Parts: sequence; structure tokens; C-alpha cells
Amino acid sequence: MTHHTYGSPTIERVETFTVALPTLRDFTVAGGPVTRGGRPAIRVLVKVTASDGSTGWGEATPIPSWTYETTESIVSTIDHYLAPAATGRALWDLDGLVRTFDRTISRGFSIGMPLARSAVDVACHDALARSRGLSLGELWGRRRSDTVELAWIVTGTDAATARDSVAEGRANGYRHFKVKTGVAAGADDLAVVTAVREAAPDGILWVDANQSCTADSALRMARALEPLGVTAFEQPLPANDIDGLRRLRDLSPVPVAVDESLRHPSDLATFVRLGAVGTAVAKVQRCGGLTLALRQCQLAEDCGVEIMGSGLTESDIGLAASLHLFAAFGVTTPVDLNGRQFLTSPYATDPVIRVTAGTAEVPAGPGLGIGVNEEVIRELSA
Repeated sequence: MTHHTYGSPTIERVETFTVALPTLRDFTVAGGPVTRGGRPAIRVLVKVTASDGSTGWGEATPIPSWTYETTESIVSTIDHYLAPAATGRALWDLDGLVRTFDRTISRGFSIGMPLARSAVDVACHDALARSRGLSLGELWGRRRSDTVELAWIVTGTDAATARDSVAEGRANGYRHFKVKTGVAAGADDLAVVTAVREAAPDGILWVDANQSCTADSALRMARALEPLGVTAFEQPLPANDIDGLRRLRDLSPVPVAVDESLRHPSDLATFVRLGAVGTAVAKVQRCGGLTLALRQCQLAEDCGVEIMGSGLTESDIGLAASLHLFAAFGVTTPVDLNGRQFLTSPYATDPVIRVTAGTAEVPAGPGLGIGVNEEVIRELSA
């Protein structure tokens, strides 16, 4: 097939950088640790260079405790498979890039190597928008909000630790909180959630089990969460338990939000057809990038499914991409973009993303709208 460029730039080079970013504190989910305070957090950054000299950046977050992609598999997938498939393609043809990647890496049950694909897709979005002097919102023709409210993440295994985390979040200006449950055997999850509610009586509060419940324990927890005014109970059951999530949605007094189950937009379509979802969590990397995330969010909106926002503890490149996505759909509930809480982005330069009192400003400049110091990235990856 001939790829018509009509004089527009083509993808000339795709580079990966494995960087070690400084961490601020521990972060653990039901599957295991995400960051360890004092130990570097490994992220894979991708630079796309177009034939007109335009460049763009993307990010992949290897978290084997959350998904199957590792640092090594992300790098080898991009370097040996995705980069050769992307090189020479028209930069504007983001849909064609998705279909090319579909043929390059088999979808498996849902989508193949979504985190690796996402890094390249986001970098192409960034480069394309920069080549035209547009922000991502202008490129898409949609931005419904200029700010996005963030949530502070609580991962304590006991009430005292949870209260301390809430106090720290409130001291940083955060008003809304997301509690991770199932992070340790024997932990009293209900006591943790109760302590957070008592410490933040007026904030929006939701609970994320990261697939750690059984059908029975999920229903018991949902019933216990209702009196606490919990907004949503996120992914209590395994990702592939569609029928269990459908039954839980019917029985739960608290809205059940679906996250890990929804990788490709077709996954959401299946959940909608089966009446198994009322609230969908949008996540750029889980979907394989912005092209598919936009499709998934549009499908959710068109089907009357509420959209919540989340991320994968990204540094500022991933944070910027997610802010543009959630602003495009005017997501009003606080979102879990927790990178700033757990790590720093030494490569970030002007313009930087401003987060004030738990509210992030959506970047307005070309592309992702942030400054990236490539020298620092090369030093971090050396």
C-alpha cells in the first residue's frame, strides 16, 4: 500500500530512552509495588523525529505489578517492531499508525503491547501538533476545560497511616482522595477507607481494588462503602470477569468503575452490549495511546457511560497527554494522575505543567505544550 504524504512530513526516526527518575515516596497497588521511595523509578521515553525536523515525546510506564509489560519488553518492542513499522509513514496518519501496529503486534485477547504502542502514538501526536503550531486540543478541535482536578492517592494499610496520608494531601491543597485497597494481606481495608472519609468529610472519595476481590468480597465491600459516600468502587474483580462485573454492577449500591478490563475500544463495546459498565476509567497508556483513548472516550460518552480519568504514575510527558485527553471530554470528577505525588521529572523545562492546590492547568502551547530538555534525558538514560 502506498502512503500518500501530500507534501506533509513523514516519521523519520523513533528513539527510546530508559530513564531513572527520582522518587518521592512508596506507592503500592494490589499487584505489588509501583515506586519505592529512594529508588529510581524507571520510565521509557520515546522521541519521534519527523522529516521536517519536528519532534515529539511519549512515555511508557513499565509496572509489572499492574500489567505484563516490562522495561525490557517495551524497549525491544519499540526498537525492533514498532519503530521500523512507523518509519516512513505520514505523520498525520494517526489512524493508519494504529492499524499498522495492529498488524505488527498481534492483539492477543485485546490489544498487543499497549504501553509500548502508547509511547509512540503520543510522541507522534506531539510531533504532528508541533509541526502545525497547534496544541493537542486545537489539533483535535476539542477542549472543554482549561483545568483538571487531581486526586491524592492513599495506599496505607492501617487507619493511622491513611490519616497521615490525607493530612499530607490536604497540606498540598488536595481536596479529593482515591484509596487503594488489597495492597497487603490482612490489612483492614474498610478501616482505611473509613479513616480517609473521616479525615476528608467533604471531598470526593473513591476506592480502587485493582482486581483484588472475589465476587462475594466485592459485594460485601460495596455494601460497607455505601454509608461512607464513596463515589465509585473501581475494578474490584479480575479484568476478564465480564459476567462477574455485570452481576456486581446490578447488585452494588455503589457505582462500579471499570479500568483494567477496558484496553481496546472494542472491550468497552462488549461491556456496553452486556450491560456490564456504567462508569469507564479512561487511561492513555492502557488503551495504546491517544488515538484509541479518544475513540474509547467518545464511545463511552455516546453510550451514556460516565468517564473517570486515571494514569499510570507517569512523569510530566504522560501527565500532559492525559490532561489533554481529559480536558477534551471535560471530565469533571477528580482524576488519578498521581505522578507528581510519587516522582519528579528532572527533564521538565519551560513551559512546565502548573499544578496548584490539586488542580492542574492544561498546557496551551504547541503539541503536548511542555518543555523537554533532551540533554537531561540522555544523561538520565546513560
